[in-house]
Amino acid sequence: MLLFLLKSKIHRAKVTAANVNYEGSLTIDLDFMEKVGLLPYERILCSNLANAARFETYAIPGDRASGSIILNGAAAHLGKPGDRLTIMSFTQVDARKAKSWKPRVIVLGDNNIVLNERGI
Repeated sequence: MLLFLLKSKIHRAKVTAANVNYEGSLTIDLDFMEKVGLLPYERILCSNLANAARFETYAIPGDRASGSIILNGAAAHLGKPGDRLTIMSFTQVDARKAKSWKPRVIVLGDNNIVLNERGI
C-alpha cells in the first residue's frame, strides 16, 4: 500500500512580490528549493498564514540567494508582499517505510533567512 506523506515544506516564507501578469506559479529561491528537494515545475500546495487562502500551483526556480518568494498569475490575488506562506509538496511512500519517513523542512525568519532545517 502507498501513502501520501509530506515530502517538502518551506515554512513561514515571506512573500517578496506578486505579479498578476505572469502566467502562473510561485517563484522560489532555488537555494530553498534544493534544500527541501523541490524540483522545477513540481506541484505544490500553499497556505497563506495572513488570510488562510490555500492554493495549488507549481514551483519555478528564482535567483539563488535572493530570498525570492513571488506569487504569480492568479495566485497573486491570494496574498501580498509581507504575507507568510507554508509551501508543501507530497509524495507516495510505501506503508512499510512510512513510520520512518522524514520530510525535508526549512523554517524561514526575517528576510527569508533559514532559521531551522529538519530531515536535510
